[in-house]
Amino acid sequence: MNTPSPPRESPPRLPSWLKRPIGRASELSTVQQIIKQRQIHTICEEGRCPNRGECYANQTATFLLMGQICTRACGFCQVEKGQAPMTLDQDEPKKVAEAVQLLGLKYVVLTSVARDDLADGGAGWFVHVMERIRKENFATDIEVLTPDFWGGIGREISQKERVLTVAKAKPICYNHNLETVARLQGKVRRGAKYQRSLNVLRWVKEFDPSIFTKSGLMLGHGETVNEIVETLKDLRSVGCDRLTLGQYMQPSLEHLTVQKYWTPEEFEQLGQIARELGFSHVRSGPLVRSSYHAGED
Repeated sequence: MNTPSPPRESPPRLPSWLKRPIGRASELSTVQQIIKQRQIHTICEEGRCPNRGECYANQTATFLLMGQICTRACGFCQVEKGQAPMTLDQDEPKKVAEAVQLLGLKYVVLTSVARDDLADGGAGWFVHVMERIRKENFATDIEVLTPDFWGGIGREISQKERVLTVAKAKPICYNHNLETVARLQGKVRRGAKYQRSLNVLRWVKEFDPSIFTKSGLMLGHGETVNEIVETLKDLRSVGCDRLTLGQYMQPSLEHLTVQKYWTPEEFEQLGQIARELGFSHVRSGPLVRSSYHAGED
């Protein structure tokens, strides 16, 4: 006789401040059509970002490079996971550059799934896409949001080289998210390490202090205020300039359950603490995500 599985834990009731309209259908359709026609991906769609309606209305998007299958299995992320990622589309740099031109973007964010199957973790691919965007859109600023580039052969030696490969291409901002506090890293970011991620941001600043560095936390996994403040201090210790703080929202019952919904007032207080610690740009609010209003910084 089979023992019945225990019932899945349901998240707390979604508070009113996390409910927002998706946006006008015509604005959504314009961007989605351009993306779909070129068979490229955005984290806006793959990650079901709550701000995609607002961003699409402003004709902005964050491009997801190297397919939509990630070799990591983070407990919070909506992006599809698997050990057999897609073959790199050799036309992707051209397609993304065309989309940037058609959307008239002046500020582009490039992110990617983790590609531990690739020799360089995908670092060189970031550079290829950046070069192609600049070739056809010379006035467009580019921000990158990269994985930690840890996986693969020779990872202990090569991680720094991979990070610097991207930094040498001179993005205006280099973003790498800690996502949560040190105590919860193993639960939330499977395959990632707290100090390993801090190293990414430190290496970029050591290489070129003029490149802005940025990181973000998704609150709601059970962290405390003291742990958040300690994390912010750790980020400042490696020279991190910019910060995003947002609320984690459980994508499905298969993902980690929300432990707490932080209030807008609490986000404002944490944002003020971050400013006092010396972050030059802070976005702190329930619906803030890594690329939210990135170009305004």
